[in-house]
Amino acid sequence: MQQQSMFTSDADLLLAARLRPRTLDEFAGQKHLLGEGKVLRRLIESDKIGSMIFWGPPGVGKTTLARIIAVRTKAAFIDFSAVTSGVKEIKQVMEQAEKNRIYGEKTILFVDEIHRFNKAQQDAFLPFVERGSVILIGATTENPSFEVNGALLSRCKVFVLQPLKTEELCGLLRRALTDERGFGGQDVRIADDILETIAAFANGDARSALSTLEMAVLNGDVQGETTTVTRETVEQCTSKKSLLYDKKGEEHYNLISALHKSMRNSDPDAAVYWLARMLEAGEDPLYIARRVTRFASEDVGLADPRALEIAVAAYQACHFIGMPECSVHLSEAVVYMSMAPKSNALYMAYESAKKDALTMLAEPVPLVIRNAPTKLMKELEYGKGYQYAHDFEDKLTDMQCLPDSLQGRTYYRPGEEGVEGKIAARLAEIKAWKASHGQK
Repeated sequence: MQQQSMFTSDADLLLAARLRPRTLDEFAGQKHLLGEGKVLRRLIESDKIGSMIFWGPPGVGKTTLARIIAVRTKAAFIDFSAVTSGVKEIKQVMEQAEKNRIYGEKTILFVDEIHRFNKAQQDAFLPFVERGSVILIGATTENPSFEVNGALLSRCKVFVLQPLKTEELCGLLRRALTDERGFGGQDVRIADDILETIAAFANGDARSALSTLEMAVLNGDVQGETTTVTRETVEQCTSKKSLLYDKKGEEHYNLISALHKSMRNSDPDAAVYWLARMLEAGEDPLYIARRVTRFASEDVGLADPRALEIAVAAYQACHFIGMPECSVHLSEAVVYMSMAPKSNALYMAYESAKKDALTMLAEPVPLVIRNAPTKLMKELEYGKGYQYAHDFEDKLTDMQCLPDSLQGRTYYRPGEEGVEGKIAARLAEIKAWKASHGQK
């Protein structure tokens, strides 16, 4: 716990610390929040900050935004760490904040890694946030819906910070080479395509990109006053024999395509090989896990409903333990997907329904399945004639659920592979029953 200090110019600091943005104009990324006229920028510039939580992966600027707010605000600003502080320290800060409030001064409390606080510690904040004694700014890499007390979360605006784009990281790296706080006072030569490689390798993490650049420059080839950074130097600094991304990022998409199509073709050996190619080249395991999760529904679907469970479990495992340990979890997932029966019926169903949804946007919901929470709605016959399926012996009714103009449309056409064969048989029974009871 400490009063926020001003930015240091200590030359011994790491490049990422030396180059930490001092103003919103120096801040890289998050244009959806900090671009001209965007809500968070307006709040910061007008010094009208309310309680909020910054949620995003490492290296996207959560702490930096808090420090920029600290410089701009007229309120007392206190930097508080969830790692080193307990309930006792919280109460001490709150007592000071309460005194500040009595004297008409606002207190902004920045809590880094707020997800590390337990429920009791988070509860200690609640009454002071409710009273307005403090304006709470929390930073977290975890989903605040799961990690932050619901009562506390309801009093905070959540701002989602996104991984930086490769071009944004390239801009940051170029600034590091020209800024006096970085390598601006040195003659450092590094090709644009190598900068792009470093940026892509960082997976949206500005701190990682700057750290890699710093290591590469410190290990560059020095001749007189000139330091030259080669691709070989960067590869050595990242401990990778061959980096994943080329200048246009084409290889990135080639490899994920190879993995996806190998699984679709039920080839576990090829799938594991392409998985290893990506992981060993530095690909973010969570990116792969997200693609596998998509595959589970797009290419397996209800032919094996467990595929989605396996994919989601693999994503969670990657999130919990990271590389290199999570490689085995991803291997389990891609082998399972490769060996599972295949069906694209869900994908085709949605694409077919989407066409109608986009071209027939104004189709009214049938009155029979509308909700009627008010007297007026009941008078307008909302919900009139609704049949509660559980009240019927077969748990089926002949009630019409599609708009009149779409009656009879078929979107989901199950295949015969795996579990979906049973689903197809069940769907045929349902349609036969409805036809026999007069539904078109």
